[in-house]
Amino acid sequence: MENTGDRERRLKWFKEARFGMFIHWGLYSQLGRHEWVMNRERIPIEEYEKLADTWHPRPNVAREWARLAKEAGMRYMVMTTKHHEGFCLFDSKLTDYTAVKRGPGRDLVAEYVEAARAEGLRVGFYYSLMDWHHPDGARCKFNEAARRRFVDYIHGQVKELCTNYGKVDILWYDVNWPLTPEEWEAEKMNAMVRSLQPDIIINDRSGLPEDFGTPEQHITPAKEGRAWEVCMTFNDSWGYTPIDTNYKSAWTVISMLRQVAAGGGNLLLNIGPAPDGSVPEPCIRALREVGEWLRKYGASIYDASDPMEQEWMITGGFTRKGNIVYFHCNRWPGNQLAIGGLRNKVLRARFMGGDDIRFTQEKDRLVLYDLPTLPPEPLDTVIELEVEGTPRQVLGAGYKLLEEVKD
Repeated sequence: MENTGDRERRLKWFKEARFGMFIHWGLYSQLGRHEWVMNRERIPIEEYEKLADTWHPRPNVAREWARLAKEAGMRYMVMTTKHHEGFCLFDSKLTDYTAVKRGPGRDLVAEYVEAARAEGLRVGFYYSLMDWHHPDGARCKFNEAARRRFVDYIHGQVKELCTNYGKVDILWYDVNWPLTPEEWEAEKMNAMVRSLQPDIIINDRSGLPEDFGTPEQHITPAKEGRAWEVCMTFNDSWGYTPIDTNYKSAWTVISMLRQVAAGGGNLLLNIGPAPDGSVPEPCIRALREVGEWLRKYGASIYDASDPMEQEWMITGGFTRKGNIVYFHCNRWPGNQLAIGGLRNKVLRARFMGGDDIRFTQEKDRLVLYDLPTLPPEPLDTVIELEVEGTPRQVLGAGYKLLEEVKD
């Protein structure tokens, strides 16, 4: 059984990182109709394989991703080394279906690792256990010889990734269909990973809990202090899909950051580069705005992950560090802001990094006065409150709480 202290040591940087870039890039980018296009459109393998020879991305585009991640305030990156389509962006001795041996003619994972390290970012590898290209990828469930071949193939590729690229900070498995963790021999595989990368952290998608949870497309904090990271798309697709124009704004990204910080988690936000490696313009624009905001108010996100009992308000929500609470007001009410349910005496109110704010507090109603008509920061105005005791906000569904009526 693993030592809990060692796990906490390995997770320390991750729990402080808060914000990372996910990159989904592969042959599917050329079709531009979602990363599941091979499956959804039932494209025959022999037809889909031809994409391996027509893909010619620009050299070293990962440098642009890494610089953008740094500018956005992200602290780590995770890239697809092999998605469900089975095409390997790394150099593998176990298959010729790789970026080195086909169209790109080079190791795209090596370029990514070099780029991330150049910007001081932690490096993560996404690796899909499910494989639509491998002949044993489905029949392994019903044929022991096929299972043995496929499991050896998967373990072998994971070993290559953990051996050939220096220090790896995160191993991000995905989709362990069609086998159980026992059939995958996941415990053995992860023990091998740790023997090669003693400081690595591993997600929960091999079917074992491992180091951190990965809610997808919904912000759901883990229970009992377990490390967690929500992965979210910028639009509604992971891979490059120009017909999907439902991009998130900087306002939405900052709102998600506030929610994950309040729950002690991380946000892994995805970009789906075009075939040549360029990042869609809406992603660039939003990430630069987020980065500019974080340079001013980052302490209310990176450093404010203490748990706090709180309830929804249309004007915003809290993050907390000790007895300092940050109210993130992302819908500005005008000259006066009222916050209900705060159960602590407020000692001071001010704009984060700025002037004090006049306030009154009567029972559980805090009112801030003389505010500007327009928000000082349109994306998210952060108001810093110093309170007595452990901060908590309790409202409930009724106008008054039942215990108040009883009293």
